[in-house]
Amino acid sequence: MNFIRGVIGGQPAGAQPSGVETIQKLCDRVASSTLLEDRRDAVRALKSLSKKYRMEVGTQAMEHLIRILQTDRSDSEILGYALDTLYNIICNDEDEEQDESEDAAAPVSGKTKSVSAPEDTQRKQDDIGSQFTERFIQEPENVTLLLSLLEEFDFHVRWPGVKLLTALLKCQCTQLQGVILVSPMGVSRLMDLLADSREVIRNDGLLLLQQLTKGNAAIQKIVAFENAFERLLDIMAEEGSSDGGIVVEDCLLLLLTLLKNNSSNQNFFKEGSYIQRMKPWFEVGDDNSGWSAQKVTNLHLMLQLVRVLVSPVNSPGATASCQKTMFQCGLLQQLCTILMATGVPADILTETINTVSEVIRGSQVNQDYFASVNAPSNPPRPAIVVLLMSMVNERQPFVLRCAVLYCFQCFLYKNQKGQSEIVATLLPSTIDANSISAGQLLCGGLFSADSLSNWCAAVALGHALQDNLTQKEQLLRVQLATSLGKPPVSLLQQCTNILSQGDKLSRRGSRVQARVGLLMLLCTWMSNCPIAVTHFLHNQDNVPFLTAQISENLGEDERLVQGLCALLLGICIYYNDNSLENYTREKLKQLVEKRIGKENFVEKLGFITKHELYSRAAQKPQPTFSTPEHMLFDHEFTRLVKELEGIITKAVHKSSEEEKKEEEVKKSLEQHDSIVTQYKELIREQDVQLNELKDQVALLTAHQEQMQTTITQQLSQIQQHKDQYNILKLKLGKDGVVSGQAEEAHENGLQLEEFTLLRDELEELRRQHAQLQTQVTEKDTLITSLKTEGLRPVEGSGIASGPTELLKEVEALREQVQNQEVEIANLHSDRQELQRRADTVVSSAVSVGEAGSVSQVAELESRLSAQTAETHRLQEELRGLSEVKAALEKELASATSTVAILQAEKSRLQQDVSESKKEQDDLLMLLADQDQKILTLKHKLKDLGEMVEDEDDLDARDPSEEDEEEEEDDDE
Repeated sequence: MNFIRGVIGGQPAGAQPSGVETIQKLCDRVASSTLLEDRRDAVRALKSLSKKYRMEVGTQAMEHLIRILQTDRSDSEILGYALDTLYNIICNDEDEEQDESEDAAAPVSGKTKSVSAPEDTQRKQDDIGSQFTERFIQEPENVTLLLSLLEEFDFHVRWPGVKLLTALLKCQCTQLQGVILVSPMGVSRLMDLLADSREVIRNDGLLLLQQLTKGNAAIQKIVAFENAFERLLDIMAEEGSSDGGIVVEDCLLLLLTLLKNNSSNQNFFKEGSYIQRMKPWFEVGDDNSGWSAQKVTNLHLMLQLVRVLVSPVNSPGATASCQKTMFQCGLLQQLCTILMATGVPADILTETINTVSEVIRGSQVNQDYFASVNAPSNPPRPAIVVLLMSMVNERQPFVLRCAVLYCFQCFLYKNQKGQSEIVATLLPSTIDANSISAGQLLCGGLFSADSLSNWCAAVALGHALQDNLTQKEQLLRVQLATSLGKPPVSLLQQCTNILSQGDKLSRRGSRVQARVGLLMLLCTWMSNCPIAVTHFLHNQDNVPFLTAQISENLGEDERLVQGLCALLLGICIYYNDNSLENYTREKLKQLVEKRIGKENFVEKLGFITKHELYSRAAQKPQPTFSTPEHMLFDHEFTRLVKELEGIITKAVHKSSEEEKKEEEVKKSLEQHDSIVTQYKELIREQDVQLNELKDQVALLTAHQEQMQTTITQQLSQIQQHKDQYNILKLKLGKDGVVSGQAEEAHENGLQLEEFTLLRDELEELRRQHAQLQTQVTEKDTLITSLKTEGLRPVEGSGIASGPTELLKEVEALREQVQNQEVEIANLHSDRQELQRRADTVVSSAVSVGEAGSVSQVAELESRLSAQTAETHRLQEELRGLSEVKAALEKELASATSTVAILQAEKSRLQQDVSESKKEQDDLLMLLADQDQKILTLKHKLKDLGEMVEDEDDLDARDPSEEDEEEEEDDDE
């Protein structure tokens, strides 16, 4: 203890030990002391020495400090000292190192000046931190131990732990990310830091997550699904959004790291309705003066966050979905408000223009809305016009002019409606002399004395013609008045005139830049437009100018102009419809061969793609240039060059005979293709018919199943009637027993007059029974006739070859009907037996009439009346059964006729299917022959040295390109 007191604050007594010796003794004390207080004092002393003796403390004390973290978890103070010491020896940023212990004494050595760290370079400091970091993370258990310490709520443990883990990530990010990724609940523990109520820990937790998520998509996804977006947006709202401080900036930087180039997190962000929560960030007031630097930074990062969600490098589906959501929630409208507001800082305005550009790029709804936005001026002007005025104004900042150009390009990207509106402002019928239009601004910039304005206007006008043959032809109608008293000239002619007089005109800026812009416009205009090529060749001075430019030996700066002239001449050759006799395709090729030379022409054409700025412009759509002089290529134009270079080279090298053969082969292939197309259409029609027939068969099958269900229900009803009949039969048997008892009563004798009345009643009963018998006979006759009529169509329809199951069911139903007839006949016999018994009763009553008594006659009369009532009831039931039977017979006849119809329809469908199969077999044979012929022709073409596209490539070709090739062949 005396030694430690001497180290910490005691007075020196004699010779003082050196710093290395002191560190060694402190490490021994940490390792050997049994008292917690002694270990705590030793660790505190190591902490005070760790900044000046970084290498020594790290080399000797790291193992002891890690052991302290493992064994002394119960004492938060010693844990804090140990974590601070580890942080001091690993952290490389000396500006962040602060002495947090106020009671730490000066070094033991008697030197008045502290030992400074080596002043070689910051790189050496970084190497020291990296070495200690590698040593710390060699054992993954150390990282797991550090993550577990972050769960401690004590401030003196949690905050040093956060700083230490951040320093480790700065030194060895990739290795530490792998350890944390496989650690159980590792990322979840770090996410809990954002919920800490102490702002210092929460803010340092943001810095920790920034380092943790760099370049690791797996950790980014885990952090996002740990509800990071919700927590970060809540923190930003608490801190004041765009008006907040550095914490808002840290939140935005973490959001950018989570979303950039991570489609999963972007989709999660959109699906979680977090885009809607971004709208309040961009609410600006009327007075936008005096923005703080932090607010500018925050808003700049917010705009970058929007651009990350709609970046052109994202998948088209995800970008379109985010663009739709931004329009629906009003975010695009809010951005346009900032765009038209006054007092907005220039860099924020530039970034807002770039953001709006990507929000509307390729989205028709957003592009239409942007076209309707007006600037708050008097009179109101469209936002597009106001932006174009800034683009062609040479006094505006260069980055702002680039942003406006990008916005105009995005507005016209895949927007034929917008292209037609821009071109329409140049046509004579739509020009308004009292207002400034976009077309007038573009023409003004195209022919101004500022070379950058020339280039921007040329590129912008080229985007109005991109992939739009109609507007290319419409732009040929534009006439320009050059000076008073002279006739107007076409826009195409004026461009070529300025191009040929480029060296004679005085310009501000690079002359090469202006000429390159005009050449790019002409190439875009004339590509895939034979009419524009004809107009260009109609001027007798254009072709000699191009050949002279290509054949001359100019300086390095002019080589790009030569390459573009070669490209323009190649377009005139390839898209030539041979309508001008002096400049047919063959004559232009001969001119190239004589004046320039084929090899020289191809070499000059290759100057374009070999230029260093070409590859830079081809990387992404946004024009990003360090200086105006580097502004030479447009992204869409690089795609056009890539498409045309090989085609033009091949077209120049081909001879006339090869072209004729190729045309013949193309015509033959087109004929074969047309035949194949016709057969394909025929096969499609037959497939449609076959599908319709299949649908009809399915419908008939469903109807058959429905009929089968109906027959099953009828069988069930027949069974119910059979049961009712059996019950009736039993009741009749009981009545017969009653009649036997009545015979015994009649033997006692009845009066003659009473039996006379009884005989009359029985006669009436007989008459009624006869009527009932007649009705039953008529019903039997009707059933027999129905059966006969039902069997005839069945026998004549060839049902034996039809559906066997349905026929069996019909036969079973017929047998059941016959059984019912037999049962009805048995009922008739039972009634006759009942009548016979009644006659016997009457005869017996007459023979013993004198022996009966009046009371017995009365009893007999009552029984007879009951029997009569029961007989009437049975007659009614029998009548009902007869009606049900008739209805069943009718339904049976209907089912039988339906079966016959279904069988006939099935036979007809089978015949149609067999005929369709036969026709398809014939078509397949014909297609095989055609494919063999096409293959033979392709082999011939390959033998001639021609590149032949496969059938898949032919099918994948753009229909517009096929139509244009057909138009060229027709013109020829």
